[in-house]
Amino acid sequence: MIGPTRAAYLAVRRLPDLGGAYLHPWRRESLSRLAALRGAYKGRRAFIVGNGPSLRNMDLSLLRHDFTFGLNRVYLMFPALGFETSCLVSVNDLVIEQCAGEMQALSIPRFLSWRSRRFIAQGSVGSELPTFMYTTYESPNFAQDARGRLWEGATVTYVALQLAFHMGFRQAILIGVDHDFSTQGEANKAIVSDGEDPNHFSPAYFGKGFRWQLPDLKTSEIAYGMARDAFRDAGREVIDATIGGRLTIFPKADYNSLFK
Repeated sequence: MIGPTRAAYLAVRRLPDLGGAYLHPWRRESLSRLAALRGAYKGRRAFIVGNGPSLRNMDLSLLRHDFTFGLNRVYLMFPALGFETSCLVSVNDLVIEQCAGEMQALSIPRFLSWRSRRFIAQGSVGSELPTFMYTTYESPNFAQDARGRLWEGATVTYVALQLAFHMGFRQAILIGVDHDFSTQGEANKAIVSDGEDPNHFSPAYFGKGFRWQLPDLKTSEIAYGMARDAFRDAGREVIDATIGGRLTIFPKADYNSLFK
């Protein structure tokens, strides 16, 4: 039961009840940013850039003038690409723990899980501070308001889809979401890479010595189905323009035709 003082505060601020997490200054700042972003891109399209090997077969320069959600270590391609994605989204603890310094050095907006705050330098303030999202592993749902709880759906791509919905995009276009891993094993099991990475656009992505979790493709497919339905019910759409990808949840589109 929410006490009257706290209830009044939540009503005035129009914030979700997150069990006290909103009291942290970083969380308050993040909620303010997310509130400003809600519906800010209404009617526009966005590309969600996965990190599969198929990206090597695409002319990514075509994305320069579109809004792009980059995921996890997408920044490894920035030097060759010649420009940065519009923002970065990352929620996996192992990825953020090992790459926090690289992510903090980026000049683009970063959307990270609230859990990851322990990996962020305490001196981060103002524009240097990431926007934290309250993501969880449990209770599957599709959040239409990113200020509340976001189910991770076993893939950062699903979190990016929820964020794209929150921001008002009419169309979310997936690329580089190959949904295919040559490294096999128990879903979500943490392993250490023993060599070059065959599963992403760069062999250094999860290179030798990098700790990462094996994919949970079945859970991801459940999440993607929820995203497809949520966008469709709102008169919007998610389409998959990945070249040669194995994901079958979303309608397919030819990547190059999207720029004609």
